Amino acid sequence: MGAYARAAGVSARGCLDAAGPWTISRALRPPLPPLCFFLLLLLAAPGARAGGYETCPTVQPNMLNVHLVPHTHDDVGWLKTVDQYFYGIKNDIQHAGVQYILDSVISALLADPTRRFIYVEIAFFSRWWHQQTNAMREVVRDLVRQGRLEFANGGWVMNDEAATHYGAIVDQMTLGLRFLEDTFGSDGRPRVAWHIDPFGHSREQASLFAQMGFDGFFFGRLDYQDKWVRMQKLEMEQVWRASASLKPPTADLFTGVLPNGYNPPMNLCWDVLCVDQPVVEDPHSPEYNAKELVDYFLNVATAQGRHYRTNHIVMTMGSDFQYENANMWFKNLDKLIRLVNAQQQAKGSSVHVLYSTPACYLWELNKANLTWYLGKLGSLGGLACPVGGRGADPRADKAMAVLQHHDAVSGTSRQHVADDYARQLAAGWGSCEVLLSNALARLRGFKDHLTFCRQLNISICPLSQTAARFQVIVYNPLGRKVNWMVRLPVSEGVFVVKDPNGRTVPSDVVVYPSSDSQAHPPELLFSASLPALGFSTYSVAQVPHWKPQARAPQPIPRRSWSPALTIENEHIRATFDPDTGLLMKIMNMNQQLLLPVRQTFFWYNASIGDNESDQASGAYIFRPNQQKPLPVSRWAQIRLVKTPLVQEVHQNFSAWCSQVVRLYPGQRHLELEWSVGPIPVGDTWGKEVISRFDTPLETKGRFYTDSNGREILERRRDYRPTWKLNQTEPVAGNYYPVNTRIYITDGNMQLTVLTDRSQGGSSLRDGSLELMVHRRLLKDDERGVSEPLMENGSGAWVRGRHLVLLDTAQAAAAGHRLLAEQEVLAPQVVLAPGGGAAYNLGAPPRTQFSGLRRELPPSVHLLTLASWGPEMVLLRLEHQFAVGEDSGRNLSAPVTLNLRDLFSTFTITRLQETTLVANQLREAASRLKWATNTGPTPHQTPYQLDPANITLEPMEIRTFLASVQWKEVDG
Repeated sequence: MGAYARAAGVSARGCLDAAGPWTISRALRPPLPPLCFFLLLLLAAPGARAGGYETCPTVQPNMLNVHLVPHTHDDVGWLKTVDQYFYGIKNDIQHAGVQYILDSVISALLADPTRRFIYVEIAFFSRWWHQQTNAMREVVRDLVRQGRLEFANGGWVMNDEAATHYGAIVDQMTLGLRFLEDTFGSDGRPRVAWHIDPFGHSREQASLFAQMGFDGFFFGRLDYQDKWVRMQKLEMEQVWRASASLKPPTADLFTGVLPNGYNPPMNLCWDVLCVDQPVVEDPHSPEYNAKELVDYFLNVATAQGRHYRTNHIVMTMGSDFQYENANMWFKNLDKLIRLVNAQQQAKGSSVHVLYSTPACYLWELNKANLTWYLGKLGSLGGLACPVGGRGADPRADKAMAVLQHHDAVSGTSRQHVADDYARQLAAGWGSCEVLLSNALARLRGFKDHLTFCRQLNISICPLSQTAARFQVIVYNPLGRKVNWMVRLPVSEGVFVVKDPNGRTVPSDVVVYPSSDSQAHPPELLFSASLPALGFSTYSVAQVPHWKPQARAPQPIPRRSWSPALTIENEHIRATFDPDTGLLMKIMNMNQQLLLPVRQTFFWYNASIGDNESDQASGAYIFRPNQQKPLPVSRWAQIRLVKTPLVQEVHQNFSAWCSQVVRLYPGQRHLELEWSVGPIPVGDTWGKEVISRFDTPLETKGRFYTDSNGREILERRRDYRPTWKLNQTEPVAGNYYPVNTRIYITDGNMQLTVLTDRSQGGSSLRDGSLELMVHRRLLKDDERGVSEPLMENGSGAWVRGRHLVLLDTAQAAAAGHRLLAEQEVLAPQVVLAPGGGAAYNLGAPPRTQFSGLRRELPPSVHLLTLASWGPEMVLLRLEHQFAVGEDSGRNLSAPVTLNLRDLFSTFTITRLQETTLVANQLREAASRLKWATNTGPTPHQTPYQLDPANITLEPMEIRTFLASVQWKEVDG
């Protein structure tokens, strides 16, 4: 930037731009001042053409074309925080400054019109962009128009694939791609998905990328055995069919494995962070190495070309936080290109080297007109503990987006970086609370001070624990009615709870005897009936001078002659062993299914290296030192709670591991709320703690996990579908990401466990199912973080929930699909002291509200309803059942909706359907077509759009931009 302004002899700030990128269409901007326009003419590369594939460089048809892709991989937090990386702070930890990288790259691109560069992380680029002068913005826009600065992927971050929920992936991609569309128009629209660093790749991620409109997908990491087989079979590039439900080619995506991860070939790294020798072409210099480097490069290119099918190969020229001095890279690449291409005339070389981009490389593969293998790839990943929720405020949106980064949600950042992620999330949630308070005030008709109890999960809420009377507003984000058990910490006493119509509802206070009354306060329970996409207000008042009946857990002595202990409602009975206190069997009383189930906690002793490998278990690697885990305890001390509103068995396994097994009236699942930590490591043994369910089901080595919360994948123990596995890690090698559920079945009966966060899970023997809940390790795994997983403070203690369903295999999907939806988007509880002023004196207060005029069918999920402008909303609807999950209720059938009068607060006046991320109209969007070995792809049905007749096929997500007319809301 500075170099360009000085060379031109004018202040860059003299070129004014009257329009910001987020507010006014680029077509509406005033013309550039004459001087700036003249400078841009000087800048423009000769023969610059329109954006897209038309700007790609010329290749040589009868040669091996080596596409050099200059790039930088900029983690949005890892060893340093986001701000530390952007500004180049704390370089003693890691030398990295993103603002300097972008400054340097732009200057280097201006120096030579043949140079190209790609950028990925919009969280960084947008921050840099907002700090630039208007003149520099126009310079960058021109580079984008010429295709010399290309955006790949385009999400706010490069999200993790193992631990992320599909809703959060779509949100963060939408945030980044909207910035690019608003700033650069179609010129800045990425054609290629680029996931070079996430630790494994999920089928659902590929499906989402295809639905976002990407033409192809390149990634860097895969199993080394898988890569070797693909290299031999020339299957490093293929078409990935990423959905078993969506009609082809909706979820088909051309996918390529990059040859060197995302690094340059060995000895060819010319960054300030590298130690490789620069190109010296002066034959009189004692350091002359040009001929040697050219010969080496030709050998590398030829060897790489043997594993790919066309006369085009790609080399990634860059790595983590490189190009801070872009001139070093480009100067040496310029020389390499010139010297190698000179060999064509001098020695008849058949290798042609050029600056390129992932999109231009993909374009050449498409033009090759080959028939590509149609197959599937593995779906592996690391362990993680993600956050959940949606932000309605820009700060919340950006904080949630940052948390999807592959070193954030995955848990592979340093501790101070994880603390900074939490800071960003808390700041975003704070602004979201203000927005929600204002919305509820308008809808309720009260200007009240609302309280958000952020620590309800550990039974802390000051208002409910101190006030004699208060109001409870419970918001339901789902498009269907929900009954939800509200649990609030209170002071001792008797309370009366009234519903939105003033009727008293059943309630109870459960008192938990403990030496620490602050840690286990009494809890008020009542069931709230919540309308679709709306809220209900309940009033709570303490009854003075009444003494409550004791509802305390009663200790159950361990006696071999004691009868079995049970908790049950009209749907489920859970039986516990009187000798051990452990869960013994579960009965589905509706289906008369009885399954012996033994559940308890174990721990793997974390490896610190052994004779076979010095690899330790750590933030990146799960590697136990033996296959058989050790029990936390062989029995549990138990206490029983039975009230009309809840039945609980409190299990205490040790001083650091306990669980409450809970059942509410009407509930069709068993809830297991576990608390683990701080894990003791005084014995110098790192521990990785699991919850395990053992049954007699004959599962034949198979179990099933979800993919990013959507489709279900079959897993087979010690097996990979695309190559013959040499299993070297019998425990870790069979672990898979579990985002929302895992299940086992014998074809007749199915046991499903749903999670409230992403965890690692497996079935290491038939009839068994396990989930990892916590880890505490003493040694770093030497993958870059240089810190062991030894968190102290509040992070040393973890509380979570597992929801257990027992059903027939045929009917199970109806249960786990709807329960997972409710678990991810659980009702939100907000408190108010009451007595606030009326919002509008002329309108009555409202104690209940629904944003829908009618419920959505159970198979339809309202994925997104967000503001997209003053008179426009972004609307996503999805069919949340897969093909073949009918469950006897026809839930896999297509569903047709009338959107015209669906919402109660607005009417849709115009509907435009878009791609999944809302950056292209569906009727105008087109993707590259690929011939596959399975024959021609079926033609997609002609595009039609009728707001009164919107049909959703199984697993289909449809995205709309809706122009709306708002209705007056009383209050």
